[in-house]
Amino acid sequence: MKAIIRAGENMETPQKGNQVVFHYTTRTTDGVVVESTKSNLGGRDVPLKLILGKSKMLKGWEEGLMSMCKGEVSMLKIIPELHYGDPEWPVPVPDDFPKDQILVFEIELLDFRSVKVVTDDFGILKEVIIHGQGWETPREPYEVKVRITGKVPREGKIFFQKDQEPFHFTFGKNEVPNGLEKAIATMTRGEIAKIFLSPPYITGASAIPDLPLEADDLEFKVELLQVIQVRDMVGDGRLIKRRLRDGKGEFPVDCPLQDSVLRIHYKGILPDDGGKVFCDTRVDNDGEPLEFGSGEGRVPEGLEMCVKLMLPGELALVSSVSGFAYDKFPRPDGVPDGANVQWEVELLSFEAVKDWTGMNFKQIMDDVEKIKGTGNRLFKESKFDLAKAKYEKVLREFNHVNPQDDEEGAIFAQTRNLLNLNVAACHQKLGDPSKSIEWCNKVLEGNPHHVKALYRRGVAYTARGDFEEAHSDFETMKRIDKSSEQDANAAIIKLQKKKQDAEAKARKQFKGLFDKKPGEISSVSSTDVKPDGPEETVHPETKPPEDLPEVEEQTLHPGKFWRLFNSGTSFFKNIARKGCAIL
Repeated sequence: MKAIIRAGENMETPQKGNQVVFHYTTRTTDGVVVESTKSNLGGRDVPLKLILGKSKMLKGWEEGLMSMCKGEVSMLKIIPELHYGDPEWPVPVPDDFPKDQILVFEIELLDFRSVKVVTDDFGILKEVIIHGQGWETPREPYEVKVRITGKVPREGKIFFQKDQEPFHFTFGKNEVPNGLEKAIATMTRGEIAKIFLSPPYITGASAIPDLPLEADDLEFKVELLQVIQVRDMVGDGRLIKRRLRDGKGEFPVDCPLQDSVLRIHYKGILPDDGGKVFCDTRVDNDGEPLEFGSGEGRVPEGLEMCVKLMLPGELALVSSVSGFAYDKFPRPDGVPDGANVQWEVELLSFEAVKDWTGMNFKQIMDDVEKIKGTGNRLFKESKFDLAKAKYEKVLREFNHVNPQDDEEGAIFAQTRNLLNLNVAACHQKLGDPSKSIEWCNKVLEGNPHHVKALYRRGVAYTARGDFEEAHSDFETMKRIDKSSEQDANAAIIKLQKKKQDAEAKARKQFKGLFDKKPGEISSVSSTDVKPDGPEETVHPETKPPEDLPEVEEQTLHPGKFWRLFNSGTSFFKNIARKGCAIL
């Protein structure tokens, strides 16, 4: 039951999800005060703050508060099942508390507001006054510019105010309380909000010297003016992009993430040489911007990585170690080996690569030739990762291309095979012959007599030490196409040389092994072997230790033989029978 003692300011009432701020006094039906938040009745004069529908609270309170207006004072007469005697949602009280009696609660609703719960414990709440733009929110190591006012709600005392000149701070530097940083991390540019912190989130802040750390709660009014994006591009501090001026559009949907033609102005700086400028497109290029295609290796790797995450019109400062700058790119005059560099870069505009939608087959294949040509150039420049990315991009897009007749089908199949073999060549150059074999197999599955695929797979088999498989591919080449005989024979000569080198190395490791009589090796005494630890008797069916020690002298322990045998080279396959017989 509810009785209104003093009417509120208007007819608006709180809803579920709203934070309610109220004083309360609990009395028995005889008028005895049991508890109160008010100082004149034994309380601390700190109002209670709860969130309707989320905070753990008395059912009777929740029902009563949702019927009250701001400023209203009412008496709620509540049966035990709807206050502290609730069997399903009990609120703990002292043992002598009259929780089994009907109680009367005097409630004064001071305020209510719609809030966003930032932390699950309700320790950080945010009331949005004006919604922001976009969806990019700051995080470590971003920087922000804000207008901010901090006060102690209970006293109304302002302890920090930067509402004229913007306040600038960096996330993760403990410059503001931990709770304030967490709340601002939910804001977008242009948003204005009130932020409420409870004691666990009122932590030390180097940029707010008069922060009242002992306060029951704090309130900040914040306007987020600018989000200064700072990105650690590779996660270890070697390549940092810092936004100096916002661009136009939404990050990252309006960034040139895909291959594009980019137009930029940039200035190259040596930060360890007093900020010396070693290039400036506005000066060195007759004021003309640099235009280049992304993914083509035309600019240093670190610069391109960062430009792809910029918006048109954005100005950024890129700080790079030499590994992402000019170690793998033509070094400008005045840039020493191993020098760290900075680029102040402005993205003027970009044009995305052609979309094949609506293009006919000839137009598509003409575009493919251009992309393939770029990939071939990158391959010749030993930029194998970039070349592979070009070839793979076309192959992905080929999934949506449908030739209309046999002639187009033949051209399409031939081009796809060449691209697959180009990817295989890139993997080979990158030191991954197994991957190269996989891409060759894509071609040979559809055309087992494809000479170039056989050759490239044979080369990969040779690199992997599968000499018999490689020899078979080269011999098949000669049978299929007599004109390939010279290339096949040259490859076989290289194969034989590599095989001989591998066998010579193996013989050195097996030196003296086959001079033993059958059964003799199994009875070698411990004095004949230089062990690298306690040896055990090893039977053929016993799995040997995982390590592979060097073999010395004229003897070889059986366990060591199995370790070498299991390495799987062609030489070991050829001696399998004899080796097992000796064991």
